[in-house]
Amino acid sequence: MGGRGRLSCVGLGMMLGAHLAPRARSEIASADVVFVAAADPIVERWVQGMHADVRSLQSCYGDGRSRHAAYRDMVSMLLAEVRRGARVCGAFYGHPGVFATVPHRVIAQAREEGFDAWMEPAVSAEDCLYADLGIDPGRVGCLHLEASQYLAYVRTVDPTAYLVLWQIGVVGDLSVSRRSTGAAERALLVEKLLGDRYPPDHEVILYEAATLPVDRARVLRITLAGLVDAAPSMQATLVIPPAGPILRDDAMIARLRHSGRQPMAYASVGCGTGADAARREAAPA
Repeated sequence: MGGRGRLSCVGLGMMLGAHLAPRARSEIASADVVFVAAADPIVERWVQGMHADVRSLQSCYGDGRSRHAAYRDMVSMLLAEVRRGARVCGAFYGHPGVFATVPHRVIAQAREEGFDAWMEPAVSAEDCLYADLGIDPGRVGCLHLEASQYLAYVRTVDPTAYLVLWQIGVVGDLSVSRRSTGAAERALLVEKLLGDRYPPDHEVILYEAATLPVDRARVLRITLAGLVDAAPSMQATLVIPPAGPILRDDAMIARLRHSGRQPMAYASVGCGTGADAARREAAPA
């Protein structure tokens, strides 16, 4: 220590030991101070084995305390060490930029104060979800929303694409302090989804990624109406498959056929996407 402080925020991935990338491991090893935010104490102990000075951020949480207040405390703790000249590494569960408020805030503040600060990408719950459920987001599209945001705000969804609602276990928690919400909030969520043209008997999926090598992903398939009586954990994600097929825009396909720019327009389109299906359907018989 003694030089100018710097900050890196890395992700631990979802599965203990399996998802830590070499660059993230290197940042942990070379830091003066490592702060760790992981819900599982086993993960924290694992990180402690990689460095002599690992400090948990879990103490910032408290029963009935707003998570926003906890996030402010975490940002302050990391920045205090950066300001005194330490090389600081924040190690966060999953991907440090996905549903992780603190890394974005602390990096922005550190940069504003003139410090070097950056984020290393990692395996997120979204990555695991695609693999475990066999979903290709490029096939018919995939919209990701935080569950309470979807419920409390006016959002436009497309029932012909996948809809993924994160933090379903605390849907409707306007206080941002509860560990779970109940059937009343989930009933309101179902009511809104019905209004967005999802039928009550439509199959939905409660998903949790595996966090230990000996575990398997938790996949519970229920009806949309059955969601009210379900008991999703704080880690659960609600995946709603398409409720109908995507519809061709025949007028646009006709215009594309005669645009005279087909080779250039299609050259950058990857394999296995919805655009490929449109190409095949639009091709002359």
